[in-house]
Amino acid sequence: MRAPRYLLFGLILGALAACEHGPEPLDSLHVGPPAPADVEIPEAVDGLEVGHRLMAAGQYELALRAYLRSAGEQGATVDVLSALGSANLRLGRLGQSERLLRRALEADQEFVPAWNNLGVVLMETGRTGEARQTFRTAYALDSGRSDVIRENLRLAIAKSENPGYSDENESSLRLVRRGSGQYLLLSTPQQDEQ
Repeated sequence: MRAPRYLLFGLILGALAACEHGPEPLDSLHVGPPAPADVEIPEAVDGLEVGHRLMAAGQYELALRAYLRSAGEQGATVDVLSALGSANLRLGRLGQSERLLRRALEADQEFVPAWNNLGVVLMETGRTGEARQTFRTAYALDSGRSDVIRENLRLAIAKSENPGYSDENESSLRLVRRGSGQYLLLSTPQQDEQ
């Protein structure tokens, strides 16, 4: 059964008349009872924390995106720059990684994770002498507390003193981040233990 044309015309006019009043305020769109006053709404998860979790899970591209989101929210802090440098390192983007880690060190010359991770970049690019000095700085600033940095320094010293040095652990330089987190850097992606 077909609706008469005047009914259809009336519906269209009614819809147009409703549009003349403009949009309704957001308060009038609320459906349901109001939220209890004593309920605390959690804040959004920090992009750095999400990125750290993704790095630990081996999801480096997603970690990079989370770090970029954090950069948009927090700005280019030393933590963000260092995290971006570490993610780029894991993705094999050594030039970008080095630039970001050096920027982090310009922001804070005593930021141990950036020193360590820059040392890893330098080792990966064959600059073992500079890597040795970088790891030595990281180790001194850390007061020798980190086994990871100590092992990275040991490897850099051995490699710089004997360019032909080969060790089964050579490909397992470790990245570090602020806090207790560490990431294993493996030269070949197939060996990923993350």
